[in-house]
Amino acid sequence: MDLRKLKTLIDLVSDSNVSELEITEAEGKVRIVKATSAPAPQHFSPTAVTTASAVASPAVVAVDPVAAALPAVITHQVKSPMVGTFYRSASPGAKSFVEMGDSIKVGQTICIIEAMKILNEIESDKAGVVTQILCENGQAVEYGQPLFTIE
Repeated sequence: MDLRKLKTLIDLVSDSNVSELEITEAEGKVRIVKATSAPAPQHFSPTAVTTASAVASPAVVAVDPVAAALPAVITHQVKSPMVGTFYRSASPGAKSFVEMGDSIKVGQTICIIEAMKILNEIESDKAGVVTQILCENGQAVEYGQPLFTIE
C-alpha cells in the first residue's frame, strides 16, 4: 500500500467518529485503530479474545524464580541483506561454510546469496556459535529473512 494512501487513511480515522478501520487489498492488509483515553467496555467470549481487547488489557507474566536466576542466553539472527537464492557452500560438491555448532568470527563468510547471477558472500556480523541454520540449500530468500541463529 502506498505511504500517501496510508497517511490519508490515518487522517480519515483520526478526524472521524470511526474507532477502527481495516482494509484488505492485493498487497496486504492494513488495520488502523484509534487510541482512546478511556477503554470502552469489552465483552469477552470464553473461546476467543479480540485483538482490541488484547491490546487494551495489560499482560500478566508469571516469572519462574529458578529461570530468573539463570543467565539469559542471548541469541542473534543473521538476516539476509538481499533477495536471492541461499547457498551453504561455494559449489554444489564443496563443504558448507558453517555447520551447526561451529564457532564463527565477525567477518567470516557463512553463506552465499545469488542475486541477478552474482554470487554475494554473506559474512557474519557477530561472533559466536551457530545454533540454527534456518534456510535450506538452494532456497529462495527475502530481504530481512533470518538465515542463521548465533549464540
